[in-house]
Amino acid sequence: MKHITDKNHTINKRLQRLYPPEIAERAADSIVDLVFKYKARIQSKEYQLSEKDIVLITYGDQVNKDYEPSLHTLKMFVDRHLKGVINSIHILPFYPYSSDDGFSVVNYSAVDPRMGSWREIEQISGDYRLMVDGVINHISQFSDWFKAFLAGDPYFKDFFIEVDPSIDLSKVVRPRALPLISEYVDDTGKTRHVWTTFSKDQVDLNYQSHRVLRNVLEALLYYVEKGATLIRLDAIAFVWKEIGTECVHLHETHELIQLIREVLHEVAPEVIIITETNVPHHENVSYFGSGDDEAQMVYNFALPPLLLHSILTSNTKTITEWAKTLTLPSDKVCFFNFTASHDGIGLRPIKGILTDKEVAYIGETVNSHGGLVSYRTEPDGSKSPYELNCSYIDALTHPGEKNEVRYKRMLLAQASMLVMPGVPGIYFHSLVGSRNYLDGVKHSGINRTINREKYHIDWLEKELAKEGSLANTLFVKFKELIAIRINQAAFNPFGKFEFLDLGEQLFVVDQYSVDGKERVLAVHNFSDEVVDCVLPETITFPLKDLLNSETSLATATITLQPYQMMWLKGEL
Repeated sequence: MKHITDKNHTINKRLQRLYPPEIAERAADSIVDLVFKYKARIQSKEYQLSEKDIVLITYGDQVNKDYEPSLHTLKMFVDRHLKGVINSIHILPFYPYSSDDGFSVVNYSAVDPRMGSWREIEQISGDYRLMVDGVINHISQFSDWFKAFLAGDPYFKDFFIEVDPSIDLSKVVRPRALPLISEYVDDTGKTRHVWTTFSKDQVDLNYQSHRVLRNVLEALLYYVEKGATLIRLDAIAFVWKEIGTECVHLHETHELIQLIREVLHEVAPEVIIITETNVPHHENVSYFGSGDDEAQMVYNFALPPLLLHSILTSNTKTITEWAKTLTLPSDKVCFFNFTASHDGIGLRPIKGILTDKEVAYIGETVNSHGGLVSYRTEPDGSKSPYELNCSYIDALTHPGEKNEVRYKRMLLAQASMLVMPGVPGIYFHSLVGSRNYLDGVKHSGINRTINREKYHIDWLEKELAKEGSLANTLFVKFKELIAIRINQAAFNPFGKFEFLDLGEQLFVVDQYSVDGKERVLAVHNFSDEVVDCVLPETITFPLKDLLNSETSLATATITLQPYQMMWLKGEL
C-alpha cells in the first residue's frame, strides 16, 4: 500500500473503526490514491482566520441579468458594492439539482448551467475565499448514482439504504414531518424501500459502503481544487444510520467527520470544515470534537432565535445567561455566527434554553408579522414547531411599523451578531432588507421559499440607490458596521471574550485581541427606552465609541437611546 505521511496511520485507524479489516484496507488504498491524485493538482496555501473574515451567504443565482451567467452577475454585484468589506462568499449549492433550491444534488461535479460553469466559480475563488456545500447526507433521486442503483449496476448496489418497511424505526430522530422510508420502482418493476431523511427526492447515502465514502471524498477534494477553502457539511448529524438507534450524532458520524478532515488536510491543511447541525445547543457543540480533530467552525444555531426573542421582549436575561456558558475546547476553533440563512430560524437549538411558552410567543409574533411555522414529527408521533419561516427584519418588526424602528431593530440584531466571538455569516437578504416573499411560498408550496427570493440586478440596484429608503439605509449602515468590525483586532475569532450582565435591557460583549493589547466593550440596548449603564471598574478611560467617532467618554456611566449600540474602545 502507498504511504503518505504520519497522518496515513490516523486515516487507517479511523477506517478500521468504521469498517471490517478487509474493507478498511481496501478503502485505505483507494483513499491514498485519491490523496496522491489531488496533491499533484492542488497548490496548498496557509491561512489563519482573523477579524477580517466576513462570509456572505448567497445563492449562485441570487441576482440575475438577462443573457449573463448568474454567478458572473453575482460577482459583479459583490465587486461593485462589497469589495473590501466582505472577503468570503458562501455560494449555496450551485450544482445541478432537482428540488430544495439546490440541496437535492443531481451531480456533485458539475455547475448548474443556468448559473454558469466552473470558470465563474474559479473567478469568484480567485478574489474571495470560497465556501461551498458538501451535501453528502443525501443525493437526488434523479442522480446517475441512484439511477444506476435502480438499474441494478453492481457497483452501486450498496450506495443506498434499503429497509424492510415492517421494521420499527420509531427511535429515529425526525427533522421533518415526512416519511422516513420512500418507495421507488427499479428497472425490473420491483418496489424498493429506501431511507430518505428529508424528502423522497433526497435519498440518503449509505456510508457503510466504502465506495460511497471514496466517491464523496473525491467530490470534496474536487471543490478544493476549484478554490474552496471552507466546506460546509450539510445535515451531517444524520449521515450514519444504525437501525435500533436514533440515527443522529452516532459515534461513527464523528469518526467520519474526523476522517474527512484528515483526508482534506493531507492535501490542503488550510481547508476549514463547518458543520451544519441544527439541533439543541449542547448537541451542536459536540462537533468541535476535542478542538483539533473535527470541525474548526460550528454554526451557532441558538443565536438567531435568542436574539429575536430578546429584542421582541426587550429583555436580555436569557441570552446573556446562555452566552456566559459558551466555551471552546481549544484556541483553534470558533463559532460561525449568523442571524438568518436560506433555512428558517431553527427552534430546536433553543430547547432547554427557552420555555415552551416563550417559544410559542415567538411563533405567534412571527405569524402576526406575516411569517410561517414549520413542524417536525416527534418519536411519539406528535408534531412540534421546529422552524420559523420569515425574513429576519419581518420577524423582528411588524411590516406596518415605522421604517426607523424597523432598521434600528434590524441593525441592533446584526451588530450583536457581529460582535459575538467567532466568524460572522451574513445572509444576502439580511444585507438588503428583504421582506417576506409570500408569492414564492404560494408558487412553491414550501415555507422556506419565504426567505429565498431572487432578484434582477437592475431592479435591486435601483432599490438600494433610493436615498432614505429602508433598503438603502440598512444596506449602507450595515456595511459601515462591518467596515468598523474588520479593523478591530479585538474581534479576532480566537481572542478572549466575556459576556457581562449590566442590566436586563442590555447585551454586553467584552472582547480582547489575541495578544491582549486591544479591548472593545460592545454595549447594545435591546429596548425602546433610554437606558443608563454603569461600566465595569476594569475599564480604562478615555473611551472611544467606534460607532460614533465624535464620542469620547471619561465617565463610568453611559446613556443609550432606544436600540442604540456602543462599541467602546479604550487603552489597556
